[in-house]
Amino acid sequence: MIRLLTILLLAVSLTAPTRAPTWASETAPVASKRSVATLITDRDSIVPGGQVRIALRLRLADGWHTYWHNPGEAGVPIELESSLSPGATAGPIDWPAPERISEGTITTYGYTGEVILPFGVTIAPGTNSLTGDVTAHWLACKDICVPEEASFHVDLASGAASGAASGAASGAASGAASGAASGAGSGAGGPSAQTPLFQAHDQAVPRPSPWTATIAPDGTLFVRGAGLSPASVVDAWFIPDAPGQIVDDAAQLLSVRDGGFTLGLRLAKGFSPDSGLSGVLSVRDRGGSQADVALTARSGPTPTPAVPLGRALVFAFLGGIILNLMPCVFPILAMKAVGFAAAQARGRARAHAVSYTAGVSATFVGVAIALLLARSAGAAAGWGFQFASPVFVTVMAWLLFVVGLNLSGLYRVGGGFAGAGGGFAGREGHWGSFFTGALAVLVATPCTAPFMAVAIASGLAAPPPVTVLIFLAMGLGLASPYLALSSIPALTRAMPRPGPWMEVFRQLLAFPMYGAAVWLLWVVSQEAGASGVLAAGTGFVLLGFAGWSFGITQDSGAPRHWLGRVGAGLATALALAVLAGIGTIPAAAVAEGGGEAFTPARLAALRAEGRPVFVNLTAAWCVTCLVNERVAISNDTVKLAFASKHVAYLKGDWTRQDPAITEFLREHGRDGVPLYLYYRPHAATAEVLPQILTESAVLEAVDRPS
Repeated sequence: MIRLLTILLLAVSLTAPTRAPTWASETAPVASKRSVATLITDRDSIVPGGQVRIALRLRLADGWHTYWHNPGEAGVPIELESSLSPGATAGPIDWPAPERISEGTITTYGYTGEVILPFGVTIAPGTNSLTGDVTAHWLACKDICVPEEASFHVDLASGAASGAASGAASGAASGAASGAASGAGSGAGGPSAQTPLFQAHDQAVPRPSPWTATIAPDGTLFVRGAGLSPASVVDAWFIPDAPGQIVDDAAQLLSVRDGGFTLGLRLAKGFSPDSGLSGVLSVRDRGGSQADVALTARSGPTPTPAVPLGRALVFAFLGGIILNLMPCVFPILAMKAVGFAAAQARGRARAHAVSYTAGVSATFVGVAIALLLARSAGAAAGWGFQFASPVFVTVMAWLLFVVGLNLSGLYRVGGGFAGAGGGFAGREGHWGSFFTGALAVLVATPCTAPFMAVAIASGLAAPPPVTVLIFLAMGLGLASPYLALSSIPALTRAMPRPGPWMEVFRQLLAFPMYGAAVWLLWVVSQEAGASGVLAAGTGFVLLGFAGWSFGITQDSGAPRHWLGRVGAGLATALALAVLAGIGTIPAAAVAEGGGEAFTPARLAALRAEGRPVFVNLTAAWCVTCLVNERVAISNDTVKLAFASKHVAYLKGDWTRQDPAITEFLREHGRDGVPLYLYYRPHAATAEVLPQILTESAVLEAVDRPS
C-alpha cells in the first residue's frame, strides 16, 4: 500500500503544472507533455480609455501542432473564451499566418513550436481595473490528437497599482491535470516584459495586400501589382480563410510573368463563384524571404495569356503549316495528292485549292464554335475534344475505311450527293475538295504542332470573336501549301504530268487509309475496351459489304441493280445501329504503360520529397504523343537516365479527357496534349519541354544542373 501511494503521488506531481515565478504580465504556466500555455499582456497596467492586449502564449513540444481558424481538411481551431469585468470589451483573435501541415494524405493549417494569439481589450473611460477569466481550448496533434484546456485569471489595476494573475488547467487526454499559480508585481503603465513577444507576433500577421487579385471559375487565381516578376517570385501558395473553398491537398501551380502571376487552385464544391475568395497569400523570393498578405480576390474571368493578338495569329498560322507534317495528317495528304493531280489534269488546280481551303477554314471555325459552346456548358473541352468520344472515333475509322475502299476501286461514286462523298478521295468536283479539307481538319485534331499550344490557349481565353479569328488563321496555315502549289507557276510546272500512273497511285494511297482506320480501332480499344473493338469491327464488315453491294450494281445489268442498292442500304443501316450501341459502352480502364499514374496530389507529394519529376500528359488518339513516347521516353537510354537520377515518371492519360488533367493543362496555358514537364528538386516551376520531343531534349533536361 505504501508503494502504491508513492507511485500515485509521483504521478500527480508529474501531471500538475509546476509553479514558476510570475509577474503581472504573465500567468503561471499550464503544462502537459504536449504543450505549455500561459496568458500574457503587453502592459503591466491599464489606462482608462485606452487598450491592452491579452494573448495566449502556447509552446508546443517537438513534433506536435495545433490549428488555425481554418484548420483545413481536419482538426479544430483554437478557441478563446473571455469573461471580463464591466468596462472592458474584448475583440477578436489577431491570427498570425499559419503553416501548411501534411498529415499523411491530408493537408491542414496550423502552428508548430511557439505561437502567440492576442486579442485587444478596450478599456472604457473611468474604468480603473481589469479583472476576468480567459479559457483556452486547443487540439494538440502528432500521431494522435489530444484536446487540451487551460483557464486563467487576470487582474490588472490602473496606473502604478499592483496586479496579479493566476492560471489553472486540465488536459483531457491525460486525466485531471490541474494547478494554480499567482504572482504580483507593479508597473508604471508602460510596456510589459512580454512586449517583445507581441512585437514578434505582429511581424507574423498577414499585412493588407498591396496587389489586386481575381479568382476565375476554373480556379485560376490571378494576382497583379508592382514588384511581381519572374525574378522576384519563385514560390507562392494560398490558404483560404474558410474551409471548403479549395481542395487543400491539391498542387498550386505557379506561373509568373512581369506584373503578376497565376496560381492554379482546385476549387471545392462548396466554393461560390460569385462571392470571391479571401485568405492568406504567401510569396517567397529568390533570397528565401517570405511575405504573407491578407488577400481578397474578386470573381473574374480566366486570365488571358499575355500574348499579343498579332503574335497569336502568327503562331496560329505557323502551327497550321507545320500541322501538315504531323503523322495524323498523312492519310489526308494522300487524298489531297490524288485530288491535286486530278485537278491539275483538268486545268483547275487553283479553283480546287480554293475549295479545299474553304473546307479547311469552315471546319476550323466550326471546331472553335463547338469548343466555345462546350465550355459555356461547363464541359472540360480542349483541342481534340471530339476524339474523347468512342462514337466519333468509330465514325472516323469507318469513314477512312470507306474512302480506302473507294480508292481501291471496290465502287465508284457518281454525281450529286454521292459525288460529294466520292470527292473525299479528291476525284470529283469542288464539293469533293471542300469535304477533303473538312476531313483534313477532323483527322488532324489528334495532333498538335509547335506554336499551336500558345495560339490555342490564347484563343480559348480570349473573347469569342478573337477565338474564331485565331482558329481561322490556323486553318489558313494548314491549307497554305496547296494554295501555294496551285498559285505559283514554277511550283505547278515542277509537279509530275498527269498520266496512267495516277490510277496506280490512287489505288496505292488506299493503304494509308486502311492504316489510319486500324490506328483508330486501337484508339477505340483504349476508350471502350474489347466490346468497343467488336462493335467497330462489325461495322467494318457491314460497310465493306455495303461497298461491295453498291459496286456490283455499277457493273451489272438492270435486273440486279436494285438488289445491290437494297443490300448496301441494309448493311449501312445495321452499321448505324451498331454505332448507337457503341455510345452506351462504359469507359475502359487504360493501362499506363510505364510510370506512375499522374495526379496533381501525387506530383505535389513527390515535389515535397525533393525528387525530380518528369510528367508526360498524353492520349491514345494523339499520334504525336505516341511517336514522342516511342522515340524519346520509352527507350533504354532515357529509362537508365531516369533511374540513375532517381527521376519519378508520372504519366497522365487524357484519352477520355480527365477533368483533373484538363485543369492541369490549362494551368500551364495548354488546351491539348502532349505536354512534357520536368521538375528539378525544390524548383518553384517546371521546365516545359518541346512538343516534338527528342531523346536528347529529355537527357539534357535531366542532366542540367539544378
